[in-house]
Amino acid sequence: MCQDPTRRALILTALATGACLASSRSSIAEEDAPGSNERPQKADVLVFAEGDRAGEVIKPQDLKAGGPPVRAWPKDPNTSVIRKGSRLNEVLVVKLDPAELDEDTRSRAAGGVVAYSAICVHTGCPITAWVKAASSDKDVFKCVCHNSEFDPRQSAQVVFGPAPRRLPALPLVADDGPLTVAAAFVGKVGATQSR
Repeated sequence: MCQDPTRRALILTALATGACLASSRSSIAEEDAPGSNERPQKADVLVFAEGDRAGEVIKPQDLKAGGPPVRAWPKDPNTSVIRKGSRLNEVLVVKLDPAELDEDTRSRAAGGVVAYSAICVHTGCPITAWVKAASSDKDVFKCVCHNSEFDPRQSAQVVFGPAPRRLPALPLVADDGPLTVAAAFVGKVGATQSR
């Protein structure tokens, strides 16, 4: 234990500075292309955000029915720029039974495939879990920061926890090809700012 407050402050400052320098070096090394921080645009295609297939275009047949969801980024098909310059652009994509989707959700889905913001609307944490809902036997998105749960079959409505509103939906189409953005996010992406 470090009992000296000055020494402790110096150690914490050094650690924070090191972390900041390390992250700024990696961001400089991976210079984001122009347009990478723009929100998803109509006609963007979705690509895998992680794993062995990171950067590859997602087609409906790439997804397992019933989940789990995959993390994705929108990609401009004309410039090949992946819009990963802002974490607010990351989406969760999951393939569900179209018969289980409510009317609004079905209207934004591509054959049962739905996409929602991967950022929780409560405090801005990433949505990282796919679990049985606290109130039913259906799998739902879960933010483990404060336990908010969202049902992707019902327009990602909050079914448990403190989140103040549903996750923003990203309308999709897939005409015998890749998952394509049909329109901008429906709803405000990210946490609600308190005044």
